[in-house]
Amino acid sequence: MKGLEAFIYSILGDKKKKSLVIILTAVAFFASLMMFPTKMVLAKMLPGKSDNTFSVYVDTPTGSSIEQTKEVSECVLDILKNEKEVMNLELFLGQGIPLDYAGLVKGAAMKQTENVAEIAVNLTDKHTRKEPSFLMVQRLRPIVKQKCEKVVKGSNIKFIEQPAGPPTLASVVLEVHGDDLTKAREIAVQVADIFNHTEGLVDVDVMADDIFDKYELIPDTEKIARSGLSVEQVNNILYLAFEGMAVAHKNSKNMPDQIPIFLVLSDKSKRLENQSETALKSKLSSLNLMNMKGMMVPLIEVVNVKKVKSNPMIMHKDLSRMINVIAETDMVSQVYPLLAARDVMIEKFSKDYEIQKAGFTTYMFDLYLTDKKTGKKFLLRWDGEMKVTLDTFRDLGGAFIAALVLIFLLLVVYYKSFSISGIILLGSFLSLIGVIVGHWVANLFTSETFFLTATSLIGFIALMGISSRNSLLLIDFTKSLMECHGMDKRRAIAVATATRAKPIALTAVAIILGSALLASDPIFGGLGVALISGTVAAVFVSLIFVPVLMHNAKAMDFKPLDKCDVKEGSISITK
Repeated sequence: MKGLEAFIYSILGDKKKKSLVIILTAVAFFASLMMFPTKMVLAKMLPGKSDNTFSVYVDTPTGSSIEQTKEVSECVLDILKNEKEVMNLELFLGQGIPLDYAGLVKGAAMKQTENVAEIAVNLTDKHTRKEPSFLMVQRLRPIVKQKCEKVVKGSNIKFIEQPAGPPTLASVVLEVHGDDLTKAREIAVQVADIFNHTEGLVDVDVMADDIFDKYELIPDTEKIARSGLSVEQVNNILYLAFEGMAVAHKNSKNMPDQIPIFLVLSDKSKRLENQSETALKSKLSSLNLMNMKGMMVPLIEVVNVKKVKSNPMIMHKDLSRMINVIAETDMVSQVYPLLAARDVMIEKFSKDYEIQKAGFTTYMFDLYLTDKKTGKKFLLRWDGEMKVTLDTFRDLGGAFIAALVLIFLLLVVYYKSFSISGIILLGSFLSLIGVIVGHWVANLFTSETFFLTATSLIGFIALMGISSRNSLLLIDFTKSLMECHGMDKRRAIAVATATRAKPIALTAVAIILGSALLASDPIFGGLGVALISGTVAAVFVSLIFVPVLMHNAKAMDFKPLDKCDVKEGSISITK
């Protein structure tokens, strides 16, 4: 270690070299931070999770028939059947898939209409499959959407993966709050259009029922009584004609419950020529009921047809009416598409609304809209995995700051010096350089994006103790050499650095080898890379940058003591 001692000694004796070390360290720190705005390193809650299954949601336009939904679903099935890694497929037509981890929060249980379907896709085992499920979804999504959404115009096909972390409604969710549902719906549609034109966002959908015209068939009780019919007769023929009904039951020794015998008119008989009121009345005219006198009475004579608007489902959150606009991210961080879409929203809505930003709060990206003409207020609130990501990074950032403060206070109590404590803390903080650069390097050697995740921040927080220990070793040994051996400051720092370099390096090697297994894990890979690269950076900072700060600090000017008892290994030194 004589070479390292001479190297550090030469740096400490030259002001230009010391300034160069400080400048290069500062440049490296700010250059690493610039990797975030330049998108060289992307931040995300958790990376994609390779699983053995994923789902495909098929939504045809409101009012579509079950046959139209089946036609779109079969188009999707035909494409998925050609995939070698797909073991089997199961189609749930007109309903949601049996509840799974993803479906619990995505409202799968509420789907019971003819215009929805879900496809369960089961893949070969992820440990024997070369292509992760999230990369397969990314590859298949544009192919399926381009071919199958054209089958029925206005269809929406979404690929749903099992979440790697906390279950959320979608990667990016924007809640449109407002009492005027008509206006809120217009804003939601505009937001969805912005999402569709934002790079990195896919599977955009407005979670609101379309409002359409429908016809109510209302039995006229007075006319029914005059015609010698009963209301029950009229209701039964209406259900039989359009919906079907159970008319009897069958018992079977193989079934614990009775089996209903369902009766319905043939498909040709119950279909209308078109969707007009005239076609409906024509169909009702063709249906006759026999009254108590044996006379046939046309159904149209005792039923009133009324044209009304449909009743959409109304969603509430925190006692406020809202409409969700959802989108998934296509292997990118949620933050960057959010910021891009938000800027477009501010520009677009500023024409008709007064916009107020939420400011630096828990919901700092929210927008408050006030209609310039009517004064009605609306709230655009962000949620989903993006919100979880921001909350997690905020909480981990708070934990990191708390760790810094506690370490600093403990060091001040121990050394009774703010400057020495600051040196240790600064040296620990600069391990962030290695964490960020390590993720950039890892991204170069992986087929998918290697994100800086929540587990990466956990690794960085853990590095604080390791980095602080390195600096403590140098400062304590330097202090011992100056007080007990009478060495001058420059020589003591050089000797301490050279002597402690070996245990510091061995500790770093142990951490790197122990973290190597984590680096390949899809979830905890960020933790492994953070520990490996951060430890490497901490070694260089401790052995080069920290000695320079120690030499410049006046608090390190320790004077020789008249009596000093220290222990170095097994050798007791007394002066």
